[in-house]
Amino acid sequence: MRAPGPRGWSLGTWTASPCSGIPSTIWALLGSRKPPSPSRRGRDRRVSLAALVTDMPSSVDALSPARPLPPGLAPMSCCWSTETMQKWLPFLAWLPNYTWYALKMDFLAGISVGLTVIPQALAYAEVAGLPPQYGLYSAFMGCFVYFFLGTSRDVTLGPTAIMSLLVSFYTFGKPAYAVLLAFLSGCIQLGMGFLRLGLLLDFISCPVIKGFTSAAAITISFGQIKNLLGLQHIPRQFFLQVYYIFRNIGETRVGDVVLGLVCMLLLLVLKLMRDHVPPVHPEMPPGVRLSHGLVWTATTARNALVVSFAALVAYSFEVTGYQPFVLTGKTPEGLPEPHVPPFSVTTTNGTVSFTEMVQGMGAGLAVVPLVGLLESIAVAKSFASQNNYRVDANQELLAIGLTNILGSIFSSFPVTGSFGRTALNAQSGVCTPAGGLMTGTLVLLSLDYLTSFFYYIPKSALAAVIIMAVAPLFDTKIVRTLWRVKRLDLLPLCVTFLLCFWEVQYGILAGTLVSVLIVLHSVARPKIQVSEGQVLILQPAGGLHFPAIDNLREDILNRALGTSPPRCAILDCTHVFSIDYTVVQGLGELMEDFHKRGVTLALIGLQVPVLRVLLSADLKGVLYFSTMEEAEKYLKQEPGAQPYNVSEDSVPEHKIALLKA
Repeated sequence: MRAPGPRGWSLGTWTASPCSGIPSTIWALLGSRKPPSPSRRGRDRRVSLAALVTDMPSSVDALSPARPLPPGLAPMSCCWSTETMQKWLPFLAWLPNYTWYALKMDFLAGISVGLTVIPQALAYAEVAGLPPQYGLYSAFMGCFVYFFLGTSRDVTLGPTAIMSLLVSFYTFGKPAYAVLLAFLSGCIQLGMGFLRLGLLLDFISCPVIKGFTSAAAITISFGQIKNLLGLQHIPRQFFLQVYYIFRNIGETRVGDVVLGLVCMLLLLVLKLMRDHVPPVHPEMPPGVRLSHGLVWTATTARNALVVSFAALVAYSFEVTGYQPFVLTGKTPEGLPEPHVPPFSVTTTNGTVSFTEMVQGMGAGLAVVPLVGLLESIAVAKSFASQNNYRVDANQELLAIGLTNILGSIFSSFPVTGSFGRTALNAQSGVCTPAGGLMTGTLVLLSLDYLTSFFYYIPKSALAAVIIMAVAPLFDTKIVRTLWRVKRLDLLPLCVTFLLCFWEVQYGILAGTLVSVLIVLHSVARPKIQVSEGQVLILQPAGGLHFPAIDNLREDILNRALGTSPPRCAILDCTHVFSIDYTVVQGLGELMEDFHKRGVTLALIGLQVPVLRVLLSADLKGVLYFSTMEEAEKYLKQEPGAQPYNVSEDSVPEHKIALLKA
């Protein structure tokens, strides 16, 4: 900024081009280790922005100084500078510094996740009500897209239990609807990323998320009971499932029950072993390290091992000519031909147009993209916090949106970030998103070479995989925690949890609405600290906005003017950082009420934004003081304290300077 005018001073500082940044890593790209310091002229009046900015830890360092410009060519504010390219394509930041160690760790992590995602993808296709191959079609594209666009080294994109449940609910088990939903969801997510609308997810509170995921865990688990019991022709609606499962309980297949329970027991034992495997140390004997590696591999790939065991058992019965299990059945070999998502469907009753398909999916076009974004960003932020690096929420929107769009070309249903596989990725020591390349390659190889093996996988084994995967989603501690921390938060939790059994969108919408109403209540009725005495002192604990002014005015009038004789009052605005026009009007009316009764209302602790609004409103007769002591002395008619009238002619010079900054 320029030097100040005669009426005050300015919060001036050095300026930078639009494409330059504040953090020191970006100045390193420009060939300088430190940001430029302010000029000597007016140094005593200026405040450097560098002192106001904290350089957060980053997951990547600056690659190298920028190339020197040719002689005579001035620097330009180019929208495609190095840092801009790295922002839109994050792999450009870490790929030039990629090491052999990172390659080894990414390779091992990619294999571990790949051995997990293949059986899970087959199982989640069952949850979505789709043929098993659609789970594999949905499991590879995110691995490749996230390599280029992802900002978290741990996150893996692919089919998840919750997303599969939503797909089942909104697409009625029809593959064409599921693929179109993936395409439209990707377009919505991509648009939100370009428009930087990730902030919308902040309105979905933690109790709403916990209520939804807990209800989803119960719905998904109970939906697999029919496969665990070997029952067929059971409806997908939750309450109908409960009714028909108990109605047809006599048709239970003993073979499926026994195999499913054995698979669940094996998965539980292997998981407990995985959680209690001691860390390996270099000083351990080679034999101990080898056994540790074998145990780690077996427990990490437990889903693949258990499903393979169940398939071998089923195959051995098939050879004898007796099959006591319900099998997955034939799975088409290879990747489907890439094609544009279906915008119409031909049925025996005629052609269903694009408009009719969209109307059939209804609220799913809002619920599926939002829940997908919420799940993925929550996973990314969780592991970024644990491992001390940053993620860009809006860049994550672009990654998941493009994944769904490109995946729909290969018959994928909507996908998102998987918490379980992301945790496995992090525990396996992944260093960069390159680990996803190995995972995606394994999925593609399974489509080419393992489809004949998939035929013999019993559905009860896949049901066991699903139940064990979603069981941790049911949070048994959240109710006790909320009861201890803030009981009012139990209301959106319970509303979401109960309504999600009826309709998922109603549960999320109602829970979010209740959460917003709780926030609005705190805005409309902020807590006010009151100090009684000869002079009444009131201090709002939060901001002042238009829903709160009437209640505040009535409270002040009752406490100050409702006594005999009426008392002067001090309104401490230390915690008030913004006000609106309605608040200004309310303060003006409050001043008039005090003036009519012959007493004074004084303000202290006015922040710069509040002062600016009061000056702009040209509110007359408002007095404020710098300290509480000065205000009390003045109101008690003690000498030595003089107020400031809120007008530009009487505001102190240092306040004018702040207002003009």
